[in-house]
Amino acid sequence: MTYTDAIRFLYGLQLHGTKLGLENTRRLAALAGNPQNRLRFIHVAGTNGKGSTCAMLESIYRAAGRRVGLFTSPHLVSFRERIQINRQPITEGEVVRQVTEIRQYLDHFPRDHFPTFFEVVTVMALRHFAAQDCDLVVWETGLGGRLDATNIVTPLASVITNIALDHQQWLGETLAKIAAEKAGIIKPGGPVFTAAEAPEALAVIRAAAALAESPLVEVSAQDTHRPPLNTLVLPLPGEHQRLNAALALAVARGLADILPVDEAAICEGLRSVHWPGRFQIIRRSGGQLDVLDGAHNTAGTEALAAALQHQFPGRQPVLILGVMRDKDWPSMCRILAPRARSILLVPVSSQRSAAPEELVGACAAGHPGVRLTVCHSLTEALRLTAAEPFRLITGSLYLVGEALTLLGGPANGADERALNEWQAVPAGGGSGGKKETATQMSQVRT
Repeated sequence: MTYTDAIRFLYGLQLHGTKLGLENTRRLAALAGNPQNRLRFIHVAGTNGKGSTCAMLESIYRAAGRRVGLFTSPHLVSFRERIQINRQPITEGEVVRQVTEIRQYLDHFPRDHFPTFFEVVTVMALRHFAAQDCDLVVWETGLGGRLDATNIVTPLASVITNIALDHQQWLGETLAKIAAEKAGIIKPGGPVFTAAEAPEALAVIRAAAALAESPLVEVSAQDTHRPPLNTLVLPLPGEHQRLNAALALAVARGLADILPVDEAAICEGLRSVHWPGRFQIIRRSGGQLDVLDGAHNTAGTEALAAALQHQFPGRQPVLILGVMRDKDWPSMCRILAPRARSILLVPVSSQRSAAPEELVGACAAGHPGVRLTVCHSLTEALRLTAAEPFRLITGSLYLVGEALTLLGGPANGADERALNEWQAVPAGGGSGGKKETATQMSQVRT
């Protein structure tokens, strides 16, 4: 098997539907020898900021000299980004080995209960981290928490970044219902850390922690003004990232008896954290400035707008916007349009993309008189704006990944963005054509 063969096999897994619950992942992990039982985890859930918080935690513990596994999704360009050790992506050879070995376990599953892409990749990651003797794994949920494939582990700590409206069709229409899904990662007696602020969401998290007899640490914006964050300069801009940093700091301090780490390592980890696609600034050879941000829901867009005002006060970028049709794109357009000098609307390379033409009315309502251009592709939008001094590219992590590829930004291998896609259960297969479940959507987070 070659690396291309392995990736093709993973693509093929997208054709399979997913069943409610963790049965497949647990069974697959058991066939693989339950590698999760040889590892220590920090499990991170939340609506926004999961990836950034994971990156901060990984950076802190790596600065402390530990061998740290990092599991995140989706990837921006290369599948290998999802599984990293000390920020080195899994090698192509190791992907081949993992796929070759895990395929033998799949023969134990009937076709109507076949593991999905995300379930297989989750167990691949567990096997890789165990084989490589990781001291710690920073473990990000795909979607939700209670039914997510990652929830087969018993972590040292459960972390819930925040709760906002997103993926309501799978997680629930209220903050309380969404919080209940996220709080599903809480394990009996294990400490819980959260930066959730909405009262109805926080009430659910408090109740879940109390039921599990788990100590709960709540982090708020006030913590960003306490040492060392009151003077520390973060490479990830925005007040929302400072709150993520406060959360990571609380986790590191809270687990100090189990995972010793000194303040110097905490500060060094936060100062040096790197997480592409989140207010990532790229300076082109001609001096022009591009900002790439994966904001893909209303809360994320609000955080982006605030960061934009703080970092570039008084400056209006040319906005290149592409979103998924299952997002609250009218609100996203309303928030971003007034901050743009002109707007180019593009499709996202996904079957879930909103048509650019759909966004015109919402953008025009948000910024009457703004110049709007509908483009057939991101490539066209980048060509039309090549001379612009300041561009903002946002609306979806899919779009950011494509932009990184086109702009020649950092990438780890071939363009494999389509592996982030999902497909509904084929008619008559899997769940018999029923509505997709939260677990089925756990491979989607853009």
